[in-house]
Amino acid sequence: MVHQRLYADIHVIQSLPPSNVNRDDTGSPKQAIYGGTRRARISSQALKRAARLAFASRQEEQLRAVRTRRLHELLSERLVLGARIGPELADRAAAVLVEGMGIDKIDKNKRLLPYLLFFGLPQLDSAVAQVRNLQLDGSLSDKDLKAALEPVTLDSALHEGHPVDVALFGRMVADLPKMNVDAAVQVAHALSTHPVEIGFDYFTAVDDQNPREDTGAGMIGTVEFNSATYYRYASVGLHQLAENLSGSWDAAIAALDLFVDSFALSVPSGHQNAFAHRTRPTLVAVVLREDQPVNLVTAFESAITGHLGALSASVARLAKLYRADKDLWGDEPIGAFGSLNSVVVEADARDAVEAAFGPNLAFGDLRAALRSAVVARG
Repeated sequence: MVHQRLYADIHVIQSLPPSNVNRDDTGSPKQAIYGGTRRARISSQALKRAARLAFASRQEEQLRAVRTRRLHELLSERLVLGARIGPELADRAAAVLVEGMGIDKIDKNKRLLPYLLFFGLPQLDSAVAQVRNLQLDGSLSDKDLKAALEPVTLDSALHEGHPVDVALFGRMVADLPKMNVDAAVQVAHALSTHPVEIGFDYFTAVDDQNPREDTGAGMIGTVEFNSATYYRYASVGLHQLAENLSGSWDAAIAALDLFVDSFALSVPSGHQNAFAHRTRPTLVAVVLREDQPVNLVTAFESAITGHLGALSASVARLAKLYRADKDLWGDEPIGAFGSLNSVVVEADARDAVEAAFGPNLAFGDLRAALRSAVVARG
């Protein structure tokens, strides 16, 4: 079933204390110039990985997808269990099937793919069932084994029955385009709403077994950090998600609900033991629309400045831009929902959020309202 276009835009304002959640190749927190000022940045890749891991943790283990180069190893294990053949024959059969996919530069000695492949373990089961039906004999030569396995196409098995993770985040295989899956989720780089500066945490460590007369440090170093209030944005194409899930609208709605929860409450884990930076968002707003995804980062092109904090100003600016943008372009969103921690923002920010996104909802109620709105469009 083909569904009309429907997008769920997720807008998050979140403040992080001193931290280094996403560093570059020199160890510095990632940054970007936006609106002529230097901002803290968290890459979309880091945000997606954090959301993907949080999403997976909320599912039953057998339903989760895996990103790995060890397709041969996993297939071999399932052939032993599912096709009821010995480990040696399973290893040989797995090698034939993986090589038959046509992927270039497979490491045949270590049995590794040249890149990480994203798939669900249950997707291997249809190929395993086909192998079981062949009733292979371990005495087959390599040539005869290859001929016997010719009807089994592993790449076809991996292109059907996608787990929700793959349906959401997609899959790109450069040398095997037929295995590509268009992602239903877009995630932007998070930017601070204000200018930032890098700080340096100078630390020393003392050897616990130092003799009393040796008072020097056993180790000295520095860790760079910043602190920032971030604007985070992601958009889910419900129509694409349903298509990736074999046309199931119900499965797409369940996946959207789980993604909103995972994206809102996940944070990249860089240096988390040193900084304990996990916070919760101050604002989560979701807009359901039929026209196109709309990133509201331009609310912060002019950086917020001042000494009274950035949370209230960030929340108010986002809400006001949403209303102005809606009026300017004549948007008619299907629904808009907001969940705001009103204790930490000023009254004008609270008023702006309610004017833009409706009554302030507890986060669970926001998810329920979003599900109801999508069901109504079904």
